[in-house]
Amino acid sequence: MADILIRKEDRAGRITLNRPQALNALTYAMCLEIDAALKGWRNDKDVALVIIDAAGDRAFCAGGDIAEMYATGMAGNYDYGRCFWADEYRLNARIAEYPQPVVSFLHGFTMGGGVGVGCHGSHRIVGETSQIAMPECGIGLVPDVGGSLLLARAPGHLGEYLGVTGARMGPADAILAGFADTFVPQSDWPDLLADLTKNGDTSAISGVATTPPAGTLAALCPAIDRHFDGETMGDILRSLRHNDDAFAAETLRNASRPAPLSTACTVEMIHRLRGSGTDMRSALDLEYRFTYRSMEHADFLEGIRAAIIDKDRKPRWRHASAEDVSATEVANMLKPLGPNSLTFEETET
Repeated sequence: MADILIRKEDRAGRITLNRPQALNALTYAMCLEIDAALKGWRNDKDVALVIIDAAGDRAFCAGGDIAEMYATGMAGNYDYGRCFWADEYRLNARIAEYPQPVVSFLHGFTMGGGVGVGCHGSHRIVGETSQIAMPECGIGLVPDVGGSLLLARAPGHLGEYLGVTGARMGPADAILAGFADTFVPQSDWPDLLADLTKNGDTSAISGVATTPPAGTLAALCPAIDRHFDGETMGDILRSLRHNDDAFAAETLRNASRPAPLSTACTVEMIHRLRGSGTDMRSALDLEYRFTYRSMEHADFLEGIRAAIIDKDRKPRWRHASAEDVSATEVANMLKPLGPNSLTFEETET
């Protein structure tokens, strides 16, 4: 069975992630296939729009397939992961900049690499089962695949909260945070897909869009803004620690579990990217600075060991707390890569 189904149907270019047994986790080969399809369709007059969806009931895409990254990284070969990330980030930029509408149907889990494929198009549809998150800090990375830009553009300090805790967003919360646009009941998805495919007209979406079930983040925003407005991750932890309400206590636990170097760098990245002049390529370039160094100088390999390989859930991070991460360490992880910087030449074709 093919891991991805790519075809043209009527007025649409169709991309269906097809690894339901693996929650449609994105492999390197799938990434390259999607990119090749988008290159081929961008000047195709028969393709009025692109539709990205996924097989199975549980997930649109629960992240990237990182087993090979771990195996090669543990062998001291960092080039495989760096090449994967570079090509994946070019794909993320292509989706964000695509000339035709890109419509994604984000059911179930949409996390990590799934955000990169599903949350940068022009029309991002969620349903009742949608659960969107950026949990990368928990495996020693930072929110990447362009997710750092979405976090920076989220209202108030919601981005810092979502980035360092990895909190999951239901449909209303995803729309609030800017990871999705429209709620459509999933019972209406088959007919909407058929309409989009046949007619190539995104106006069909508004005809079936409705109000999502109530979320949880809107009510939490005042507390989030109060605690997450610090200059550094250490400031955020200290604010949470000096408040004894239930939100602060739970958030302190959730923000203290991930890799301290990752959370410290995530806060710095969001601060750098927040502003009207920042674009997707700038965000991806900044993310790549961290991921390029993540196997050798951060906690990525240990995070994968604890979560995926040994599954002991007891990572041994390089720092006890983000308060122990120095500004110099953050700066070193995020400094320019010089000749190894991410390039986007392929997106010009």
